[in-house]
Amino acid sequence: MKQGTILVIDDDREMRVSLSHLLEKGGFEVVTARDGEEGLKLLGGVDAALSDVRMPRMDGLTFQRQAADISRVPVVLFSAHGDIPLAVEAIQNGAYNFIEKPFDPRRLLTLLGNAVRLKRLTESAARLERRLAALTDLEQILIGDALSAVRRDIHDYAGSPANVLITGETGTGKELVARALHDLGRGPSAPFVAVNCAIIPPESFEEKVFARDGLLHRADGGTLFLDELTSMPAESQSKILRVIETRTVGEMPVDVRLISASSQPGEAAVAEGLLRQDLYFRLNTLVIDLPPLAARGDDVILIFRHYLQRLSALYECRVPELAPSDVSALLTHGWPGNVRELQSVAERFVLASRRGSASIASSISSVSDGGDMPTTLREAVAAFERQLIAQAISDEAGRMDDVAHRLGIGRRTLNEKIVKLGIDKGEVLAPGG
Repeated sequence: MKQGTILVIDDDREMRVSLSHLLEKGGFEVVTARDGEEGLKLLGGVDAALSDVRMPRMDGLTFQRQAADISRVPVVLFSAHGDIPLAVEAIQNGAYNFIEKPFDPRRLLTLLGNAVRLKRLTESAARLERRLAALTDLEQILIGDALSAVRRDIHDYAGSPANVLITGETGTGKELVARALHDLGRGPSAPFVAVNCAIIPPESFEEKVFARDGLLHRADGGTLFLDELTSMPAESQSKILRVIETRTVGEMPVDVRLISASSQPGEAAVAEGLLRQDLYFRLNTLVIDLPPLAARGDDVILIFRHYLQRLSALYECRVPELAPSDVSALLTHGWPGNVRELQSVAERFVLASRRGSASIASSISSVSDGGDMPTTLREAVAAFERQLIAQAISDEAGRMDDVAHRLGIGRRTLNEKIVKLGIDKGEVLAPGG
């Protein structure tokens, strides 16, 4: 495998040929130019440039300055007439390095290898920045000081093939973070397959995920996102573990990056028997923890204003102003539904503002009270289940085995319903909750 492509610029044909032979033996591909003007035209396809300083038409120093304006290609300059002032000027102008003839071949090869690596790292960082800037959905949850560490983690982890575990309460945006890791890493054109383990019936989980035309094969070459990991059936957990260890499904090889998410801390899930410990250790190579919205302080106002801007544009109306009482209501609310709840409150606030009767307190109250009556049987059943389970959690003081027994369902089924219905145990058990 070639180390990279080097542009050699020298007006001396014998020197161009000699350097080409040396660099090709060192594992590089080589293109040549007779002077700086010709070299500028060839920058687009190279990883580093090696240029003589003293040449007719355009010398090496001029070439280096103009190259820096149009590319990120590192330039190494050399000269038989080298002296300290010339080397200092070259470095100050942005040259990667300066070497004097006659030079040690091993030192030159090492220098150019490092220059190529610098070019590729610089391009990779720029590519990540461009892609992250384009992820407008990600901005909805990652703006603000409280998530600066999360933003850094996404940058650092995106290019790694290692498995990632994302933890955080329901509504904090775990799938958006997973999609960001995928888009910045394998690229948006690669398959991204999301599996919500809580809503797939246990009896059909294996067929849906592991079959020849199942979700794992559909994710080949991309990312499989396992949401609500702790709801995965125990027998399927062992199969996922084998996929990680063998990189195959059955007899067929698969190239899949696994990103998992859980609203429950992994250690607690292992202790409760909901998650295999060996699988947990394989999935949490890298961890991103999303804090609840209530823990993000003044960022709540920043995020809410962000939603106001987007929703006002959507509904083609003026962005409503926030009164001091509105700001106070935003900062004192507990946000059990996290960013998802905040978006609903923002939408109600924008719509109410169009009618001239908006307040954050009333918008929060509408969401908390469930708003209008359910319009479908499914919504009505979900609302009844949510109320019944929350009451049982409260009556049994959070003892989940007792809650499951009281409701006449299994512990795993209870966990799946809690996730699916968006019930926050901490909010239910809070004083006045």
